Amino acid sequence: MVSRRGLIARDPGIISTVKSLSTPALRLLIGIGFAFQAPAWSAIVPDLVTNEDLPSAATLGGLQLNVSGLIGPALGGVLLYLLGANWVFAINALCFLVVILALFQWKGPEAESGLALESFLESFSTAVRYVRYSPAIQVVLARNILFAFFISVIPALLPVLGMKELRLQPCSLGLLFTSMGIGSVFSAVFVLPRARERLTSNTLIVLGNLLVVLVYLLMALIRQRELFLIVAALAGAGWTLSASELWVAGQRAMPSWARGRMNAAVIMASQGAIALGGIVWGFSSQAAGVNVTLVVAALTMALSLLLAIPLSINFTTSVSFDSCFVDRVGRGSARTQAAIKGQSRLGEPYANSARFFPEGQDQPTGQHQEAAQRRDCPEPFHIGQCQGI
Repeated sequence: MVSRRGLIARDPGIISTVKSLSTPALRLLIGIGFAFQAPAWSAIVPDLVTNEDLPSAATLGGLQLNVSGLIGPALGGVLLYLLGANWVFAINALCFLVVILALFQWKGPEAESGLALESFLESFSTAVRYVRYSPAIQVVLARNILFAFFISVIPALLPVLGMKELRLQPCSLGLLFTSMGIGSVFSAVFVLPRARERLTSNTLIVLGNLLVVLVYLLMALIRQRELFLIVAALAGAGWTLSASELWVAGQRAMPSWARGRMNAAVIMASQGAIALGGIVWGFSSQAAGVNVTLVVAALTMALSLLLAIPLSINFTTSVSFDSCFVDRVGRGSARTQAAIKGQSRLGEPYANSARFFPEGQDQPTGQHQEAAQRRDCPEPFHIGQCQGI
């Protein structure tokens, strides 16, 4: 007599259902892993290089991602043919183990602190509070959200253009993304180093966005495959130009003690904007057509660049936050590092610490109040940049 468990185990329908559910679950786990890994990975880069080398480190990081994006699919295709999907995933997992071993060998700078560690909720509330009262981080978040929303046109509509307009086969669709990778590599190697010597970060981001605007218009007009591959390369160049400068500006605007949390906030906001943009541009292309959507995206993105004037990121050219911390008092937290002194508008110092603690809440007392009244901070300074506290 066959058991019920044996029948269930041999039921093809149940096995197919389990497999169909396991794939989204595994993808969810990958996303959770990325959410933990990406902010921490971004946070350690400023500890490895100096402030002057930070733009070059950002370029190198983007370059290795784009080069791996070119080599990885080709190598993965060969291994998939020779070994099969199971072995490909197993080899990929082993590569992550190598990275983990390298991280165990790395000895980062250790900051001594006699204060107790925060709980998760305290740490989370600290990050929210810092973002709320930090104009610098707000500018970085706003610029990243705007860029992510409009750049989401590329992952949302490029496959549609390739398959429906250019009549590419699914196996040839990777050529478009390969062309984008080539454009990104060219921009990182030949354009960015020279452009940074002559232009400010804000100007570079605006120029990168204008290049993306031009790309959207060309995508709406060009239907010849060879020319469209060149347009895709321009898209990669514009994306790299803007994203690299936004990342550098973000790292310079973040205090070292909160860099992981601030990176998490930026990544969360950017990914949310990409998801929202994908929905908006996808529905728009279905309702009005791909070409109309591309033109609308180009025009609205061009108009959004007017915000680059009040939301300029040129204030992040060189900032150091490593010497500033203050206990949060009045809410029972043992340790909340935040800025007593900063700026109400970019470049304008606070008159006193009460500007950071509105409505009389959580205002520093004792030695912190005395430290807040000392004018030890270099000018110009930004939120969280103070010495002797």
